[in-house]
Amino acid sequence: LDRALCSFQVCYVCGERGATVLCRQKGCKRSFHFPCGSEDGCICQFTGKYRSFCRDHRPEQTAEARQDEETSCLICLEPVEEKLSYHTMVCPACLHAWFHRGCIQKQALRSGLFTFQCPQCKDTKKFLPEMSSMGIRIPIREPAWEAEGAFNELYERHNQCNASRCLCPGGREQAEEAGPWHILLCSSCAARGTHRRCSALRATTNTWECDDCAGLGTGKRR
Repeated sequence: LDRALCSFQVCYVCGERGATVLCRQKGCKRSFHFPCGSEDGCICQFTGKYRSFCRDHRPEQTAEARQDEETSCLICLEPVEEKLSYHTMVCPACLHAWFHRGCIQKQALRSGLFTFQCPQCKDTKKFLPEMSSMGIRIPIREPAWEAEGAFNELYERHNQCNASRCLCPGGREQAEEAGPWHILLCSSCAARGTHRRCSALRATTNTWECDDCAGLGTGKRR
């Protein structure tokens, strides 16, 4: 909407002006503020044509899913409503994964587009389009746990001598590209290492196994 026109648009939810979101259903003239629309059950789609709908014209899930007695949200484990609604959703692929709108929205924001999937059946082919259509915002970015560096340790290479007695004058963490203070990592676990001299390894030795992997006292050298 034009900025000047928006200043006169009245939100059908709160009655105040400045409603910038317009229901895209043909013939509907309702406008609303985004926060007011969220509280009233309106849907804003964050993909495709970025359409928005008031609560009377919002899209609804049509999956024929049944609940088994009392059903809980797979994310928060709290009970969900007994049928599909604005607040209660189901995976269109497996029809068994039920969740609250707020819970699946939080998961989408943390997962990002490339890892967001049904929390139970892991489907994306049906799940992603359906969730987008139902107003779930799925950001195009890497997962939050990757951005937060939660798995940085997995990408770090062990670089320390773990010999029972390290002979290196520079200490266990000194590592040279070649020579007696070159660190060889265990060829099995790569979680322990040794300087060549600290384990009496020849200059031609290319692989080594720590005692844990080879058996205590039987470290293998090649």
